[in-house]
Amino acid sequence: MKDLDNIPALMDEIGARAKAAARDLAVAPAEVKQQALGLAADAVWAARADIIAANVQDLDFGREKGLSDAMMDRLMLDEARIKAICDGLRAVAVQDDPVGEVMAEWDRPNGLHIKRVRTPLGVIGVIYESRPNVTADAGALCLKSGNAVILRGGSESFHSSGAIHACLVEGLKAAGLPEDAIQLVPTRDRAAVQAMLTMTDTIDVIVPRGGKGLVGLVQREARVPVFAHLEGIVHIYIDKHADPEKALKVVINAKTRRTGICGAAECLLVHEDVVDSIGQGVMRALMEKGVELRADASLQNVEGTKPASEEDWGFEFLAMIMAAKRVKNVDEAIDHIQKYGSNHTDCIITEDDPTAETFFARLDSAILMLNASTQFADGGEFGMGAEIGIATGKMHARGPVGAAQLTSFKYLVTGDGATRA
Repeated sequence: MKDLDNIPALMDEIGARAKAAARDLAVAPAEVKQQALGLAADAVWAARADIIAANVQDLDFGREKGLSDAMMDRLMLDEARIKAICDGLRAVAVQDDPVGEVMAEWDRPNGLHIKRVRTPLGVIGVIYESRPNVTADAGALCLKSGNAVILRGGSESFHSSGAIHACLVEGLKAAGLPEDAIQLVPTRDRAAVQAMLTMTDTIDVIVPRGGKGLVGLVQREARVPVFAHLEGIVHIYIDKHADPEKALKVVINAKTRRTGICGAAECLLVHEDVVDSIGQGVMRALMEKGVELRADASLQNVEGTKPASEEDWGFEFLAMIMAAKRVKNVDEAIDHIQKYGSNHTDCIITEDDPTAETFFARLDSAILMLNASTQFADGGEFGMGAEIGIATGKMHARGPVGAAQLTSFKYLVTGDGATRA
């Protein structure tokens, strides 16, 4: 029985066990990891009633805490979402195993043959808020990439995450892999988060997945390297060469499909030449769907809009609220995004290839899209099966972080009695 009152000792024990498990996972056969994930998916589906019952406890806790509608949506699990969790586990299971993949290979005149191959990072710490499905996604991707993982879910999803984690452990045990490969911190105490940020002896990288407050805390205080997943200040720019039908479909979906995810559009930029012909129609359609539009002065002639404040630019609403602005051209749109964006996901609607190329070249967001809903900013939609987050930094992993992005590499150098002069 773990001592939940002694957080430093608890986290030291979890870290040591994860490090030991990571050594075994680094050489675990691909087929065994695949088997574990398949069995975990079976276990999740078999336990769906128990998971939903646990989720009801979390929803009650969330309501008592006064969580926003967006946060409650992120927290909620039903049978369809549990099926999606199972599908994600199975999708990761059947992917090519990244460990040992030869990334590059070459011969040298000095007689050396050199290979660069993928290797696990070791132990990954994942700190996340609200969304219990991250328990399965992160656990699966870390296992697939040969890493042990320490999961610290949000206090809101405590019961749901625990129920899902038990299914992952069931898969590990059935496949003969160490149970400590996927550990869930068994306390809501925030001291556990602080401990993880300084566990340099046992954790190789921290992945924070949550709001700006959480990510900012981790970036400020972590002594362990961090894959940052910042807020999604997502922009859509409707160019003067936009197709009206595509613009309408893409913007409506990008904003309203699910407002509580990081790929939801938060700001609409409209070229001044098409404000009347395309922009107003898109804006009215958004408002008809229930979106509150906060527009700059030049767009407030559209009935139903509200005046935008300076705080509305660069704000992640995660709700049926969207900022809107008229711009002179693609350059002004890019300037606005560079000033207020978060380097997460941005989109252009246009039929003009040179304009799209300018948008793609000048912006440095982790994901840039052309004529496609920003709701596709998701590892599953990218073919990764799942994601541990969308990294917005510039080091190592960027964009959706799947199994391959959770690896490092090493060089294997072979000679035949080679010596250096």
